[in-house]
Amino acid sequence: MSELSGASAASVSSATAEAAEVRRVCERFHAAIELIGGRWTGAILRAVFTGSHRFAHIRAAVPGLSDTMLAQRLRTLEEHGLLERRVGPSGPNQVEYRFTAKGEELEPVIDAVIAWSHRWIQLPDRTTDT
Repeated sequence: MSELSGASAASVSSATAEAAEVRRVCERFHAAIELIGGRWTGAILRAVFTGSHRFAHIRAAVPGLSDTMLAQRLRTLEEHGLLERRVGPSGPNQVEYRFTAKGEELEPVIDAVIAWSHRWIQLPDRTTDT
């Protein structure tokens, strides 16, 4: 009987440890999705990956994005260590946003989401009868 209860206790302990690990994974996953999945954030990241590093260039690459929202998103990405803001030698009119090593690691993730979206997301038909 003692061996059985020892086995049961080990099983419960193992299940509890697994549940705790699942919670930690879920918390990290949720935090990551919240960070990169916020409105406009994925499009901003993609714009920077494709060479748009200045504020105006990023804004032009993401139609419908307001200056205020872009500034907020860039600040958030900078606060989380994904982007760094660099001021050029001629002052604040020459600000660029560049990926940190942490941010660069997102490129294959963003590319995978883009590939998935091309396969599975249907866009509304925008053709018009004229």
